Amino acid sequence: MSLRPPNFLLNTPAFLQRIVADKRCEVARRRQNESLITVQQRASAVPPPRDFVAALQSPNSRLPVIAEIKKKSPSKGLLRADFDPATLASQYEAGGATCLSVLTDTPYFGGKDAHLQQARAACMLPILRKDFMLEEWQIYESRALEADAVLLIVAALTPELMHSMAQAAHKLGMAVLTESHTAEELEMALTVPNALIGINNRNLHTFEVSLQTSINLLPLAHATTPRPLTVAESGIASNADIKSLTAAGVDAFLIGETFMRASDPGTALRQLFAD
Repeated sequence: MSLRPPNFLLNTPAFLQRIVADKRCEVARRRQNESLITVQQRASAVPPPRDFVAALQSPNSRLPVIAEIKKKSPSKGLLRADFDPATLASQYEAGGATCLSVLTDTPYFGGKDAHLQQARAACMLPILRKDFMLEEWQIYESRALEADAVLLIVAALTPELMHSMAQAAHKLGMAVLTESHTAEELEMALTVPNALIGINNRNLHTFEVSLQTSINLLPLAHATTPRPLTVAESGIASNADIKSLTAAGVDAFLIGETFMRASDPGTALRQLFAD
C-alpha cells in the first residue's frame, strides 16, 4: 500500500491543518507526562469496552443513531450553555439513542476527557471518543478513558498510520469509525478492515453542508464486499432528512448540533425519528 506524500496535508483545508498542528503539540505534552507503557497499562486495567458495532446492528435498536455531546463547534460557536454531559447522556439514552459520541477536544470544541467519563458513567450506551487521533498513543489513551470506539479522520492521516491505529483499536476491543468527505478519502477508508464508514456532509473548505455528499458517495461504499456499515454525519435536521438518507442506503446517523440546541435532546431525538 503506497502512502500519500509527506506533504499530503497541503491538500487538506487550512483550518484542519491548524487543528492537526495544535493537536500534535498537545499530544506531545501529554506523552511527556505519561509514557506509552504507562498508558497501555491503564488501558488494560479498565473494564471491557461496550460493543459499539453490535449496538448499531442490533434488531432491538429502534433508532440507529449516534447522538453527540459537544459544547461548541469551530463553525457555529457555542451550541449549549447548560452543558452537563451526564444529564445529556441520560436524556439521550431515555430518548432511544443507540450509541453516543463525545467530543474531548478542548480548544475547538470545548470538550474534556472528563466529559466522556461523565457520560459513560451516566448511561449504558457505547461511546465514541471524537477527537483528532494522530498517533497510536491516543488510541491507548482513549481506551484508558473507557472509550468504546474512536474516530479516524482520513484527511488527517496517511493510509499506513490509519491502518496501524485501527489495528491497535481493534486489538483493544474498540470499534473504529473512519470519516471521509470525498471519494478519494472514502476509497482509503474502505481499505481499513472492519471499520465503520462515516461520510461527513460538511465541506471542510467552505463549511457548507449537503446531504447529497452522503447520497453521492454511498454507492462506492455499497460496492465493497463485505458491505460496511455506513454512518451519515452532519446536517441532519429533519425527519425528511432521515428518510432521504435511509432511502439512499445509510445504516446509521451521527447527529449533534440539532440535539444540542434543543431544550431536551432526548425528546428532540424521538421527534426527529418519529414516523
